Amino acid sequence: MSATTTQNSIIDFIAPDMAAVNQVIRLQLYSEVPLVNQISEYIINAGGKRIRPVLVLLMANAYQYQGKHHHELAAIVEFIHTATLLHDDVVDESSMRRGRQTANALFGNAASVLVGDFLYSRAFQMMVSINSMQVMQILADATNVIAEGEVLQLLNMHDPDVTEERYLQVIRSKTAKLFEAAAQIGALISGANVEQIEAAAEYGRSLGTAFQLIDDVLDYSGNEEDTGKNVGDDLREGKPTLPLIYLMKNGTNEQKQLVRSCIEQGDESQFDAILAAITQSGALNYTIAEAHKAADRAAASVGNLAESAYKQALLDLARFAVGRNH
Repeated sequence: MSATTTQNSIIDFIAPDMAAVNQVIRLQLYSEVPLVNQISEYIINAGGKRIRPVLVLLMANAYQYQGKHHHELAAIVEFIHTATLLHDDVVDESSMRRGRQTANALFGNAASVLVGDFLYSRAFQMMVSINSMQVMQILADATNVIAEGEVLQLLNMHDPDVTEERYLQVIRSKTAKLFEAAAQIGALISGANVEQIEAAAEYGRSLGTAFQLIDDVLDYSGNEEDTGKNVGDDLREGKPTLPLIYLMKNGTNEQKQLVRSCIEQGDESQFDAILAAITQSGALNYTIAEAHKAADRAAASVGNLAESAYKQALLDLARFAVGRNH
């Protein structure tokens, strides 16, 4: 099964649940302030894989959840993620996402930041309605850790001496934490025990790590039409992602100096030379191998789940994470 087929089959498999989630999103996006509606609709309707809400739904169904709160929780997770995207694109000065102009490019930085705040606060309003302190704690903690991850990434910008350990800390905080929370709450609301909830958390953490590492690879080797982003954005922003960190550690002195200069200056004019160096050095293969290890950890963590189509979808999702081209 190809990566694209796997993604489509998962989405099709839970289509009724996703339709219910989209209905919640549409209802909860409404504001009496027209610009809030306009920007919220723009970013939510921009597409994307919707992996985080899918994760809530799959995990809840894998534990045979019978209620309706998984739809609301999936929408909450998507709102938190969308808020981070709005803020990220302002911080990164990005102009393209999912093949379209970013909200900040279209509506301006101020409006994007403020609508991001609206989505965060709406997510917390919705959390209260679930009436579960454990759900509140998981999502509140995750939101806080994501913010810390954003600041950690900011500190790493234009720093060629960032270690692999420091970079993985950013991934765990900025990306993997919301995957972790999505899987956790899916298990939690289904009445899973502490051990099962931790296994779900491990699945989310590892899946999120695999996704981010493949994103790092695609920023150098992807096709812009497939990824919907400008290839080379990480280099332009001075982000020392894992392929560059590997090259700094294992490349020739000449390659190391080139990477150092490009990270410090955010110099994307040397993109072709950097791409040749990270390909020749094995940096992309190393990053892909690390992503596969993370995906394998994710698959192993759901090994004790009862056999079901939902468990299989979780295993397919781990495969999709490392086999995709977008």
